Amino acid sequence: MSRARLPAAVVLGLAIAAGAGCNREERLAEQAAAQAAAAERAAEEGAAAFDAAVADKNWQLAKAQGDVLLAKYPTSAAAARVGERMPEVTAKAEAQREEARLAGLWSYPRQAAGAGEQRSAVIWSKEEVDLGDGAPSRVQLVFRDHPEWGRSSYLVLQSGDFDCYRKCRVPVTVDDGAASRMSAYRPDTDEAIAMFIEDDAALWRMAREAGTLAIEFPVEAGGTRTATFETGGLDPGRMPW
Repeated sequence: MSRARLPAAVVLGLAIAAGAGCNREERLAEQAAAQAAAAERAAEEGAAAFDAAVADKNWQLAKAQGDVLLAKYPTSAAAARVGERMPEVTAKAEAQREEARLAGLWSYPRQAAGAGEQRSAVIWSKEEVDLGDGAPSRVQLVFRDHPEWGRSSYLVLQSGDFDCYRKCRVPVTVDDGAASRMSAYRPDTDEAIAMFIEDDAALWRMAREAGTLAIEFPVEAGGTRTATFETGGLDPGRMPW
C-alpha cells in the first residue's frame, strides 16, 4: 500500500512520531550542551581556586586544587591550562611539606628561671642510637640560654652514659663536609646524662647552616656512637643566640 493511500489519521500519527523523535534528539543535544557548559564553568572555578593558591604560594593547597580539577574535568580547557603548571606546583608542594616537617622537629620550650626566663631549642636525633645497653633510643641536642648560667649546648642520653668526664674532642660533621673536632665534657653529676660541647656559638652556627648535623661521641659501654640531627628547620627567630 502506498503512502498516498494511508488513512489520514495514520499519516498524521507518523508525522507526530517523527517530530517527537526530532524533538527528543534536540532536547538531548541541548542537555548535553548545558552539561558541558556547566562542567566548563565548574572547571574554571576550580582553576580560579588553583590560581589563587598559587598567588598565595600555598603550594600544597594549589596541588590539591589541581588534582581535583584534573580528576573531575580532565577534558576541560581549564584542565589543559592547569595541567601545564602541575609539575612545578607538585615539586613546590613537596618542598613546602618537607620544610614543614623539618620545622616540626624542633621545639622551643621556655620556663621561668631565677630572675628571668630560660629559653631552649631542642631536637631529637633522626634515628635511635644503640648505646650498648640493649635499649636503643634517640639522643637530644639542646641549645639553652639561661639567665644566670648563660648559653650552652649539649647532648642528652635517655640511657647509657658518655665517656667524657675528663674532657674529650668530638667530631662534628655538617652535611657531607669534613668533620670538625670540638671540645666537650661530661659534668660529674647524676642529675642528667648530658655532655656539653664547649664552643656553643660555633655549634649553633653549624646547626643554622646545616641540613644535617652529625655528632660522634664516646660512650661508657666502649667505642663511639654517632647521633645525626636534621637541623634544616631551625628557626633562629624562636631562639635568639
